[in-house]
Amino acid sequence: MIERREFGSTGHDSTVTIFGAASLWEVTQEEANNTLEVLLEYGVNHIDTAASYGDSELRIGPWMEEYRDRFFLATKTEGRTYEEAKKEIRNSLKRLRVDQVDLLQFHNLIQPDEWETVFGEDGALKAAVEAKEEGLVRFLGITGHSLKVPKMHMKSLQEYDFDSVLLPYNYPLMQNKEYASDFKELLETCREKGVAVQTIKSLAMRRWHEGEQNRATWYKPLEDQKYVDRAVSWVLGNSDLFLNTVGDIDLLPKVLDAASRYEGRPTDDEMKNMVKEREMEALWPE
Repeated sequence: MIERREFGSTGHDSTVTIFGAASLWEVTQEEANNTLEVLLEYGVNHIDTAASYGDSELRIGPWMEEYRDRFFLATKTEGRTYEEAKKEIRNSLKRLRVDQVDLLQFHNLIQPDEWETVFGEDGALKAAVEAKEEGLVRFLGITGHSLKVPKMHMKSLQEYDFDSVLLPYNYPLMQNKEYASDFKELLETCREKGVAVQTIKSLAMRRWHEGEQNRATWYKPLEDQKYVDRAVSWVLGNSDLFLNTVGDIDLLPKVLDAASRYEGRPTDDEMKNMVKEREMEALWPE
């Protein structure tokens, strides 16, 4: 089984690997149900989806009718105004077939103008806080992509006491000195505030070259089990972090298998050799 850690200050002990349900974007219900069996086999108890993940919420809905008490359930809204977020939150509840989600996150909140809207008088934060007061959501979080994420998350945490953050983290990316410094500052702040830190892109190898994409992920992922083991173990080697699984259901078992056998963080030399052998590149160049 997979290790569990305290998910920030929520009181929930989440598996260190959180199911990234973007992998259910355009799968059949049968494929989704087979994925649920994999989650149950490994004891994964935390699902992370989003309103904008295609059919993901719809595929998870039938699971919740039988297994709601087995999972900490998180979704995301891309709504930036009060009305947009209010509508999307309620629509997500219907699609997920639940009365409440455990965590509602603002999806990819990194653009300054969108940030101003969300935190404005008639912004999405107002709708999210209302939903929390109504018992529709229990906790609130923020997510983001790109190199500017750590700094934007810091700004958001100064404005509101969010319960979780989510951002990219892998070995090649952390060779960017500025990103690494910003990430470490954010991590320290989250540690002090009791904020859960979720990470994405653990298996990212590089961007796809034209005509070669054969996975559901928007980047080319590591696939060989030995490299998956190394990448997953490197993330899990930081005890403050959670790893959101890869956005491809066929690679999910490899990630969970790696996590179930985790014994320690690979050395820097081992990671450097993997980068060289797989010709890995950061998804966001400096």
